[in-house]
Amino acid sequence: MDLAGIVVQHAINFPDQEDFNMRCFMKYAKKLFALALVALPMLAMGQMASTTKIVGQVPFPFMVGNKHVPAGQCIVEPVSVGGGMLVIRNVGAKVSLFTAAAPELAKKAAGSYALVFHMYGDKAFLTGIRLAGDRTVYQIPESRAEAELRAQNATSTEEALLASTK
Repeated sequence: MDLAGIVVQHAINFPDQEDFNMRCFMKYAKKLFALALVALPMLAMGQMASTTKIVGQVPFPFMVGNKHVPAGQCIVEPVSVGGGMLVIRNVGAKVSLFTAAAPELAKKAAGSYALVFHMYGDKAFLTGIRLAGDRTVYQIPESRAEAELRAQNATSTEEALLASTK
């Protein structure tokens, strides 16, 4: 009688059952890892709560997208819970506008709240918002006017104006 084709029980489980358990574990581990990669950016966007208002005194006129904002006190706050859309207001000049914002991680956490501008001579463009004690920087998309200046190889400087929460 030949017993080579019969599966013999090893310890508690059959050998095929151990392989099956490992494959199931790896399958679910991969799905969990993919879910974590998708969820992390959403958690980063949630750092800027819907009640956070950043207020800064801007001493020069600037552009956000294709809109001109005069000098004065500016209030920036998220429109949505995730912070994907921001509203920027200059109450004194009666200007209010919406813009998209993409959260990105900086190398180190910002020391204070700040409005970040790119300066091209006397022209300024709002490009980002830094949050105090957080590595998240909300990047505002580059406007067509700024892209044209950059294409002309105009020299730019980055200026960060301190702001506070309200």
